[in-house]
Amino acid sequence: SQLFTKDLHFDGVPVRIHLPREPSASKRRGVIFIHGGCGIFGSIRSYERICRYLARKSDSVVVSVGYHLAPEHKYPAQTLECLTATMHFLKTAETYGVDPARIIVCGDSAGGTYTASVCQELGHRTDIPKICAQVLIYPFLQALNFNLPSHQKNAAVAFLSRERTVHFILKYLNKDCSLKEPILAGSHVPESINLKYRKWINPDLIPGMFKQGYKPPLPTLFLPQVHEEVQELFEPWFSPLLAEDAVVCGLPDTCIVTCEHDVLRDDGLLYKKRLEDNNVRVTWHHVEKGFH
Repeated sequence: SQLFTKDLHFDGVPVRIHLPREPSASKRRGVIFIHGGCGIFGSIRSYERICRYLARKSDSVVVSVGYHLAPEHKYPAQTLECLTATMHFLKTAETYGVDPARIIVCGDSAGGTYTASVCQELGHRTDIPKICAQVLIYPFLQALNFNLPSHQKNAAVAFLSRERTVHFILKYLNKDCSLKEPILAGSHVPESINLKYRKWINPDLIPGMFKQGYKPPLPTLFLPQVHEEVQELFEPWFSPLLAEDAVVCGLPDTCIVTCEHDVLRDDGLLYKKRLEDNNVRVTWHHVEKGFH
């Protein structure tokens, strides 16, 4: 009863917009919400409650993006649709009573990946309003190293185990699932790429309090044929942690939420460090008893 809800299309992308019914003396904040689900699950409908809650509690106009799912819609269709919907809302915000200077992009899990990619893509654009902030809720941010402390600690944690994470990645990219074991071992990454990105993806960068019981993995044999099959994993759109500093320094204020019992915890911690190293303001919330 407090919200007016409408299904629309933003340049062909399905969205559901939640507007508070109560009149506002000034233009409201806007939230673009991008749902999780590994790019293969989830929908506007399955995230209805959280989006309504956000709209009510923050007195904001919330746009839930219904990007089309893989594998029927091939990567990077999901990223592109989130980008299209975001740009449309930034340009038309005032139509919905929203201040274009007060729009945040928010997403959980794979939605956090798309949020990070959209903000990286638009960070240096001057032809549309700037995104005010990004909120990354236990985001997936890299596919190079599946042996970080959080991967080891939470390898068998239910809902999102370490093995299931890579299984879903392969399903999302429509690849053969027999590639799972070599990717888990790190055999898809040549030494040159490991060396290049060691400054950003490295267990040494994880604070000591998160490394209890961590054992560095044994060296693995590089398999060129596996590397060739999964080139997408090395693109910043898929692994936003691989974006160059010139891109990262243009990002908006950021809120990162990590959970202790989550294989993706360290992705969030590594991105937090990258942002801070590039003078981006970061607010970090760590949920000690939280899980993915």
